[in-house]
Amino acid sequence: MTVFKKLQAARCELSKQGLKKSGFNSFGGWKYYELGDFMPAVNQLFDAVGLCGIVRFGETATLTVYDTDDGSSVVFSTPIVYAESAKGQPIQL
Repeated sequence: MTVFKKLQAARCELSKQGLKKSGFNSFGGWKYYELGDFMPAVNQLFDAVGLCGIVRFGETATLTVYDTDDGSSVVFSTPIVYAESAKGQPIQL
């Protein structure tokens, strides 16, 4: 099975988990996922299908997902932009 097929299998299983959003933005009145809401499930699913995710931060945030059987990988990256909130506190966009 390729790294892409394993990643898709993990994604499909994660979508069946019925995860709940535990974060709440009181200013905007909306809920959001925190890492603790989904990372335990992602780690279990990755282990079950033979994947390992490594995150690195620099000018960009990068997630490299490795196939633990053959070492192949797929890379996801996004630029990191920092700003300040209206109250002068740093935030990540």
